Amino acid sequence: MTYRTTYGDFPTASAVLFGLGLGGFFDGIVFHQVLQWHHMVSTWYPPVTLENLRLNTRWDGIFHSATWLFVVAGIAVFWRRASTRELYWSTELLAGGLLVGWGAFNLVEGLVDHALLGIHHVNETVAAIYQPYWDLAFLAWGALMLMGGRALQRLGQRRREPRANRPAATVKAAG
Repeated sequence: MTYRTTYGDFPTASAVLFGLGLGGFFDGIVFHQVLQWHHMVSTWYPPVTLENLRLNTRWDGIFHSATWLFVVAGIAVFWRRASTRELYWSTELLAGGLLVGWGAFNLVEGLVDHALLGIHHVNETVAAIYQPYWDLAFLAWGALMLMGGRALQRLGQRRREPRANRPAATVKAAG
């Protein structure tokens, strides 16, 4: 029996989709539920009445549903790629894709929800004067994850190049 020593592509899109979903789940679970710093529309509808709390909880659920769809899409993309061709397995490319997705989530969510729409702030338990600092820190965290993820992806690609440049050969299986 012989095995090819060449490798297919890494499913980057699935890693990025997983990162988007994980970023959303982290935000929803940690910031919305565990720390209770904000809800999805808590600036527009402060959760000080039962009706507003119910409305915020509903929008939190819609938000969680969207992040769940990112993960399902990541699984679908991964499965489609994995079932049709060989994959190149790389820890750097996986971690890099996850960080790119999570960082992109933070940047888009921070810019759209915090800055443009103002539907909530990262930490609404602090005085209003300090809320923009939390929002900026959230954006910086996202930018750092995005840049770190891209660096890991470049490292993963560089590590792969020597294998990809080798002539296609076969290796006898032991046995």
